[in-house]
Parts: sequence; C-alpha cells; structure tokens
Amino acid sequence: MAPTLPDMDNIRERLLKGDRAALARAITFAESRRADHRAAVRDLIDAVLPETGKAIRVGITGVPGVGKSTTIDMLGSQLTKAGHKVAVLAVDPSSTRTGGSILGDKTRMAQLAQDRNAFIRPSPSSGTLGGVAAKTRETMLLCEAAGFDVILVETVGVGQSETAVADLTDFFLVLMLPGAGDELQGIKKGILELADMIAVNKADDGENEKRAKVAAQDYRAALHILTPASATWSPPVVTISGLHGKGLDDLWSKIEDHRQKLTATGEIFERRKKQDVKWMWALVHERLHQKLTSSVDVRKATAEAEKSVARGEHSPAAGAQAISDLIGL
Repeated sequence: MAPTLPDMDNIRERLLKGDRAALARAITFAESRRADHRAAVRDLIDAVLPETGKAIRVGITGVPGVGKSTTIDMLGSQLTKAGHKVAVLAVDPSSTRTGGSILGDKTRMAQLAQDRNAFIRPSPSSGTLGGVAAKTRETMLLCEAAGFDVILVETVGVGQSETAVADLTDFFLVLMLPGAGDELQGIKKGILELADMIAVNKADDGENEKRAKVAAQDYRAALHILTPASATWSPPVVTISGLHGKGLDDLWSKIEDHRQKLTATGEIFERRKKQDVKWMWALVHERLHQKLTSSVDVRKATAEAEKSVARGEHSPAAGAQAISDLIGL
C-alpha cells in the first residue's frame, strides 16, 4: 500500500514560519513523480504564492573549473553575515547512462553548509533541457515562501543550461577564467547576450590578477559590440577572487543596482510574467513526455516505432506520427 500524504496544511504553516524540515519535505514532494505528490505540491504552491516573488533571483554559470561553488560559498557567507537568508539551488549533471548524480555541492560549499541562514539543495538534472532540474522553479518558490530573500541558482555551465537558467532568474552572472585571449575566440555569442554581468574569477594576486584584468578588458570590448538586452542596463565586467572574497562586495552591489533600476522601470515584473508562461509550457511538455513513458502499451509501441525507423522501414516523420497517434496528438 502506498504511503499516505502528510498533513499539507501543517507543512504549509511550518513552511511559512521558515521551518527547514518542512521546506526540505515540500521540495521532496515537488521532485516526486507520483501524481498525488505533484497534485499536493501544486495546491501548496498556490496557497503560498502570495508570499513569493520578493527574493533576488540570481543565475550563476561558467565552465567547469571556473570556481562557481567556491564563489557561491564565499558570496553566500558574506550575504548571510549582512542579514540575508540565502538559498542555493545547485543543479548537478546526471549520468546519461544511469541517471545518477554526484550531488557534491554541500561538500564544496563548506561554510554555507553549516550556516543556519543558508539552505543548499542539490538537485540532479535528470536529463532535463539545459541541465536545469525540472522542479527547480517550484523549489525556488518554496524557498521564497520560507523566507529566503536571495536565491542563487548554480548550473553545470554546459550545453543549453545558460538559457534555461536565464529563464528562471532576474540576474544572470557568467563567471570566466583569466587569460581571455584564446577563450574569447571560442566564447558563444549567446552567452554574452544573456549575461547581465561577467566576472573574471581567480584574480587572486600577482600574475593572476594581471591576467584577469587583461581578460576583463577583452570581455568589455566583446560586450561593447552587442546591443544590451535592456536599455536600462549595460552589463559590467568585474574581476573577483571567489577563493579570497576579493571583489564580491562590488559584485553584489551591482546586482542590487540592477534590481533597483529594472524594478523602477517594471522590467523585472514583465520578465517574470514571461518566465511564468514559459515554465507553464515546459510543464506541459513534461506531462506529454510522462504520458509517453508511463504506459506499458505506449512504451511497447514506441519501441516498435523506433525499431522500424532504425531498420529503414519507416521515415522518422512516419515514426513520430505513429507515436503521436498513440497518445491522441
């Protein structure tokens, strides 16, 4: 017999009081694939929705090795000391073979992991587009309802993860490594177009600091030829040392400046409205995929369609139509 659902009214009351155990349990239900869990969480989120939307939502990306976790650990610790409550939603890459995930962010963020004013939730991406966990948005809303006023969404920084995180957050921070000469040639234009700020990390001291400043100048030149996404904001380029905390005060000051300027013009509100609609359709696509994979009969017929296309007996278009017919599309 399937376990019964807990008292969701009790979880809601505790969540709104900032109860971390209630928050963790609500997120677990949000990540569940059980239909009754999903329905319960939908009702829970609708009930707490008036208490959400007040946090600063920051997406952070960068290539592996750029120092995302170290920077978040130091930045988050500085913010909690300043009186903020910080939630870190760290999306780990899931194995395409096993679906497994390392989920090692709590060990990489040693200071925040022990901070009572911080909450770290590692979530496996489970193959979702861009490496962003399918339930990251719901998790973000639950954290806001629990009183967290800064949400940092760390992504794996590969593939299309940048676009997915930009569609979740108000501010998109791209971390870069020093020595931009060669890297600049390979940087995607799309990343520069999405960035609200570029921070060249590992500007620790001496030669590294010099290289970081040269790289920052190259990135400024690259940004200069692009049209900013907002007429209100021109993306700055800064140098930081996540390891030593250098430049993080200035970095956060610029994020707050961005928030104030785009709130004044109404752009934050408009951006969030568009994000809500996008995520509604993302959930529709997810439900359609679940319908394809949840039925034994549909899975069997889908496997047959795959085999016929692989053998060259049917075209991919014909195979797609056969699968669509199975679910009434």
